[in-house]
Amino acid sequence: MFSSEPARTGLSLTVAPISAAEHLAFVRAQRSVSFLQTPTWGRVKAEWRSESLGWFDGGQLVGAGLVLHRPVPRLDRFTLAYLPEGPVIGWTGEIDAWLDPLAAHLKEHGAFAIRLGPPVCTDTWSAAQVKEGIADPGIKRLTDLPSEWADPVGARVAGRLKDAGWLPQSPKDGFGVGHPQFKYEIPLAGKTEDDLLRGMNQQWRRNIKKAAKEGVEVTVGEDLKAFHDLYVHTAERDRFTPRPLRYFETMFAALNAEDPERIRLYLARHQGDLVAATILVRVGAHAVYAYGASSTEKREVRGSNACQWAMIRDSLAARCDVYDLRGITPTLDSDDPHVGLIQFKAGTGGQAVRYVGEWDLPLRPMVYRAFDLYMKRRGR
Repeated sequence: MFSSEPARTGLSLTVAPISAAEHLAFVRAQRSVSFLQTPTWGRVKAEWRSESLGWFDGGQLVGAGLVLHRPVPRLDRFTLAYLPEGPVIGWTGEIDAWLDPLAAHLKEHGAFAIRLGPPVCTDTWSAAQVKEGIADPGIKRLTDLPSEWADPVGARVAGRLKDAGWLPQSPKDGFGVGHPQFKYEIPLAGKTEDDLLRGMNQQWRRNIKKAAKEGVEVTVGEDLKAFHDLYVHTAERDRFTPRPLRYFETMFAALNAEDPERIRLYLARHQGDLVAATILVRVGAHAVYAYGASSTEKREVRGSNACQWAMIRDSLAARCDVYDLRGITPTLDSDDPHVGLIQFKAGTGGQAVRYVGEWDLPLRPMVYRAFDLYMKRRGR
């Protein structure tokens, strides 16, 4: 997380558009940034209008954000200004100095509301706590357990946003209209491969060994069509709506143009058959498992585990601080069908993490209410 702060009390920051080149140079200077806050991500989300904004302390660029603009139906001059997992500013101190000029700039340029997702966590729970919670019939959610670690920065950011009139958008299950509030992450800093294997549960270690014994081969490739065919198969089996092949082609072309190490496709094959495929995105020290697919046949050769282990090892070799397995629901109820997701990810060791979540600031309340009603009617 970027943590630069205004150097003195009462510092006045200004917000203005910056070029994609300026934005990318700023991102490259940070230890860790969400790939959703890279300038090229706007090209991937082509259905939104995008722009890069910078925060200036005098003439010095001290913060940056990718803003995705969504117009209001029949009122195209107004937009929802969305900063997913951003912006990249100093969240550890007085955030009004950063967000007030953002609100003023966006309102002046036609935004009816701002939605942002501070990259700041509030709580973490260990894999052992997750396991114990699932086994306890009296525990239904992660938040029923005391967190292993509570981040005072996250609590302060949430409090300041609420006091300033921002509205929380994260639903009870952690998945809303944007990006999940609860994630599963494996800390990598200071670890070795042996450390990471020891942190996994017995089933995960067994599956990794099983894949190797069965001769599963994981390669980094470019066959997006093969990935997409398997992804569509996975979507049909698991009952979700797949993205079109063109989306992934655009994603790879855009992110690879920004940085040749930004995105990778991992393909696991067994005797020539594609049994699993995954996509890894890395910005600085933050590696993200973005997409995955697996075949229904040959599940016993454990291609998905082999892909995950290959991505974890490569992230470790790249000196990443964290391997991000992305969203989970906070349920620990053994009768909830979603509990399998957190069980699978907790098997890697690591920790469940709650972030501050996404928040809205209405800038034009009447338009915001109309937009909210429209989104509720169409199921968002």
